[in-house]
Amino acid sequence: MSLRQRLLLGGVGLLLAAVAVLLRPAPTTAAPLGEQLSDAQYASIRKAVLPADGEDEFAKIPWLTSVWDARVKDAKEGKPILLWEMDGHPLGCG
Repeated sequence: MSLRQRLLLGGVGLLLAAVAVLLRPAPTTAAPLGEQLSDAQYASIRKAVLPADGEDEFAKIPWLTSVWDARVKDAKEGKPILLWEMDGHPLGCG
């Protein structure tokens, strides 16, 4: 691709980006979520998203957050170590 073609494509790209910015929808002024839901609606949604009885067995395992502590403990008990490691943002793998 020649320099002229690359410059033309770059200019078209900038033009499209500028048009997209100018034509974006205006921000809404919605009320905060707490003001949109009644107490009954909130309770219903909260119940739907929280784990039901018996669904959260994973949380009952006494997990250790220190690899060294797990190594010492499991060496005494003759058990293996499960290392669950994730990279990224702490609130979601990225």
